[in-house]
Amino acid sequence: MKALFVIGQVIAGLYFINSGIAHLTKVEAMTGYAKYKKLPAAKLGVILSGLLMLVGGVFILLGYYVDLAAIAIAIFLVLAAIIFHNFWTIEDATAKMGDMVNFSKNIGLAGVLLMIAGFAALAAKNGLDIGIVVSKAHAVLWK
Repeated sequence: MKALFVIGQVIAGLYFINSGIAHLTKVEAMTGYAKYKKLPAAKLGVILSGLLMLVGGVFILLGYYVDLAAIAIAIFLVLAAIIFHNFWTIEDATAKMGDMVNFSKNIGLAGVLLMIAGFAALAAKNGLDIGIVVSKAHAVLWK
């Protein structure tokens, strides 16, 4: 069980670190897309989302406050899915399919992150040593 969790932790952490770096190194291109999707303060949103994914990915990779990092990224992914990948508003079939795929990916990743957060909190609550730290408030958050 621990090995599977660690493998998933590494893969998820690296995925979000890579996504965060992509946001931060392609700020102008992503800002253009965010403006196209009518996001207010588009550049700030791109930078903040990049930092969230980068820091959250590092926390997940290192096993530090995995529960809070996973929940924060999951919330971002659901919001991004709704704001940026609103396929139900698109008429062009190809564009609609692309946004439907990205919407589904974001929602699926959010679900997996919530499972990781729940598993991490459950493990901490039950004293299982899986090499992670959860929030100090887990006694309150996860009872």
